[in-house]
Amino acid sequence: MTDNGYEHKMSRIAYNEDLKAQVDCLEQILQQNKVIQKILKLAPKFQMPNWYLGAGCIAQTIWNELHGFDLNYGIKDYDLVYYDSNNLSDEKEELYIQKGKELFKDIPVEIKNEARVHLWYKKRFGYPIRPYQSIEDAINTWPTTATCIAVKYNDKSQFIIYAPYGLNDLLGMIVRPNKTQITKETYLRKVERWKTIWHKLKIIPWSE
Repeated sequence: MTDNGYEHKMSRIAYNEDLKAQVDCLEQILQQNKVIQKILKLAPKFQMPNWYLGAGCIAQTIWNELHGFDLNYGIKDYDLVYYDSNNLSDEKEELYIQKGKELFKDIPVEIKNEARVHLWYKKRFGYPIRPYQSIEDAINTWPTTATCIAVKYNDKSQFIIYAPYGLNDLLGMIVRPNKTQITKETYLRKVERWKTIWHKLKIIPWSE
């Protein structure tokens, strides 16, 4: 893993360019990540409603490209999320999780129904949250502007992206807190890990 050619990569990464150029850039980089492409190809087999692949695995693929690293370096897991408010049972979600283990095998894919996150969030993080109203509503609350991103291909093989805070922070390696839901402690814990792996990240401090 080296960062040779870093300045060259930065010159073609579409930071501070128009949105179409940024979307094209994002798709081109993700197409090079064979793990992500495998997940995107297999995900429709689950027939999960309102699904996306998103969060850290997308952002960190971009950071790896900009650092000259292997595109899957430092990625702990791959978040495959969906939204089904008609079935909030743990059993239904578990069926998808088990099917994921069968299909993805050694790829650490985390499958989650965002419609039921409010049922367990307080126990895990210490404070309650409101129920999400859609998959997009859930993505809006993810911890940083750069990781509030989710992608998929539709049935016409068209690249679909949801990025409520745009792509400029992501392509500029800017880590900015999204205070919609997370706490300062959660943000600091995440960025502490990230900056030890991706040392060129520009960390925006948490301001009160």
